[in-house]
Amino acid sequence: MKDLIIKELIEHKGTFISGQQISKKYHITRANVWKYIQKLKEEGYQIDSVTNKGYRLLEVPDRLDMAYLEFDEKWIIGKEYLFLEEIDSTNSYAKKIAPQRQDGTVVLSENQTKGKGRLGRDWKSSYGTGIWMSLILKPDIIPKDAVLLTQVAAAAVVKGINEVLDCGVRIKWPNDIVLGNKKVCGILTELSGEIESINYIVIGIGINVNQNPEDFPQEIEDKATSLKKFTGADISRKAIIKAIMKYMNNYYLQFLKSQSLEGVVEVCREFSATLKKEVRVIQNGKEICGEAIDLSDRGALIVEDREGNRHEIISGEASVRGMYHYVD
Repeated sequence: MKDLIIKELIEHKGTFISGQQISKKYHITRANVWKYIQKLKEEGYQIDSVTNKGYRLLEVPDRLDMAYLEFDEKWIIGKEYLFLEEIDSTNSYAKKIAPQRQDGTVVLSENQTKGKGRLGRDWKSSYGTGIWMSLILKPDIIPKDAVLLTQVAAAAVVKGINEVLDCGVRIKWPNDIVLGNKKVCGILTELSGEIESINYIVIGIGINVNQNPEDFPQEIEDKATSLKKFTGADISRKAIIKAIMKYMNNYYLQFLKSQSLEGVVEVCREFSATLKKEVRVIQNGKEICGEAIDLSDRGALIVEDREGNRHEIISGEASVRGMYHYVD
């Protein structure tokens, strides 16, 4: 009911809507309307209450409730949207509910208590400062092509953030988004499937948005940043999410149609923080050092080693010289 009242206030933003109108429309008492309004005020909504006029929404907090994060009805991504105040990990929760959810479901939480990065690493995700979300996808593809969707997500994130802020975020292959040579976003893709078929794919996206410098533990302050820390201004998380989801929907539909990274790999090349750099790649315990010279049409990193041999890296850990304090 609270979400419905928020929607009414948003639709009438700047003008009054009476408690009687809300009461009649949703078959609740005016006393209950008043209680919901008080609850919304406690959550940070600025609402003007005037006798004989009703309620008028003045400002909304930077919360990610479904009420004012509605995506285009034609989109696959975000057609089903689950908002949580707190969860251990949006990816863990998304995997639990994935069998019962439709393709494109978005899970988003204000806080994660046990956020996950690649290779079992922790991801710091404090309340109300970042974007912690997971996408449940059910494409009709073979399991080995699931890795391509990490590139789809990376392209959507970098295009979305740059559209809103034009701050120069780039993609550190394969799954980091960096700003000023520091990590601002991580992408984690997880798969459930059989030998020749996929049950579902969960893509977790964690973005540091409004953290202050003191919010970063000492052990990561030289490796991580936030959009606010870099730009010096508070950022609308809602605007960032909507832009990312717009691009994600477009790129995902394109991917389903072509079964390839057509149109996406060009974005990954354009915004790459890895290409034309000295890199060290660790894959299956093997180390390759050289220059990252290109991405293949399937998003693999092509590295030319110091002997002139070329290696096509499908996945792995890539350290880029000068980034995250990698020197050699």
